[in-house]
Amino acid sequence: MQLTKDNILKTLSRVQDPDLKKDLVTLGMIQKIEINGNKVSFHVVLTTPACPLKEVIKNNCLEALEEDFGKEPEWDLFMTSEVTTVREAAPVLPQVKNIIAIASGKGGVGKSTTAVNLAVSLAKTGAKVGLIDADISGPSIPTMFNVEAEQPAIKKVGEKNIIIPIEQYGVKLMSIGFLTPVDSAVVWRGPMASSALKQFISDVDWGELDYLLIDLPPGTSDIHLTMVQTVPVTGAVIVTTPQKVALADANKGLSMFRQPQINVPILGVIENMAYFTPEELPDNKYYLFGKEGGRKLAEKYDVPFLGEIPIVQSIRESGDSGYPAVLKDGITQESYMKLAEEIARQIAIRNASKGKTEVVEIKA
Repeated sequence: MQLTKDNILKTLSRVQDPDLKKDLVTLGMIQKIEINGNKVSFHVVLTTPACPLKEVIKNNCLEALEEDFGKEPEWDLFMTSEVTTVREAAPVLPQVKNIIAIASGKGGVGKSTTAVNLAVSLAKTGAKVGLIDADISGPSIPTMFNVEAEQPAIKKVGEKNIIIPIEQYGVKLMSIGFLTPVDSAVVWRGPMASSALKQFISDVDWGELDYLLIDLPPGTSDIHLTMVQTVPVTGAVIVTTPQKVALADANKGLSMFRQPQINVPILGVIENMAYFTPEELPDNKYYLFGKEGGRKLAEKYDVPFLGEIPIVQSIRESGDSGYPAVLKDGITQESYMKLAEEIARQIAIRNASKGKTEVVEIKA
């Protein structure tokens, strides 16, 4: 076969994206083909820098090209990415491609720890990431990022004061913890807490983001309703532990997002504290809180099971020291990076298969 752009595209049209079930050419993922004698270069534009199938897609392209053109041409593939979105021309957060709610049915399941490590994991892949600490009465994000003493700057835009988020480990951050004394309690009624969340969404200079994660308080509350009434949420991630009590509450949290008037897609379930692995015995697993409860919850509701996070002492130590576990080599880094890749994958699938999430209108 003659080495032309049309023929190269014809060959690559046989290569499918394994998740989106369409060929790379139809999806517009093949770009910038350049032929220089026997050397050919082109870009494969993935749907996220965290794509777990990057090598699979690259190898499939090379196999198809070799099949049609033989071994003589020299192929130079550049694997790049452009995060997908269904939020074009959004009135609120117009430069934010995806808004992800991180939720749990009850406290103590490690939701904030999971949100922190997911945000840093996504940033490590090259994505632009922001994180809102929406747990107004119990903000923990400043501690987990070691920025407790930081205060965000303010800039004037017209008549409005705009907050500049704190940035740490490649993640833009906003929390009520930055605006109140470290040792003081935030004792606010629901409307005040909701007002704070609205301000974090609309009065902060988030700039361009691929993913904005919102770490919600436990349960179902005014904060959750304020979020879905203020912005169209791309999808929700449910964090649970394996035991029955946590799963019962996770059921309620998941059901809330699925209510017809809210209708936020569920990206999947994360099972935290899935098993205990001693540092000195990294291959041993002890199921302290039961086994596969999160997986069974995902199966019950026919949503993706995103993965398991073990109980490892270093995760707790990392949260206390303000240096997230995913930044340290070891089993926890692998677990969180895989989790981030799976969530990015589910967001890409959701954006390709479902329409825009609408802002919720709840009538009294």
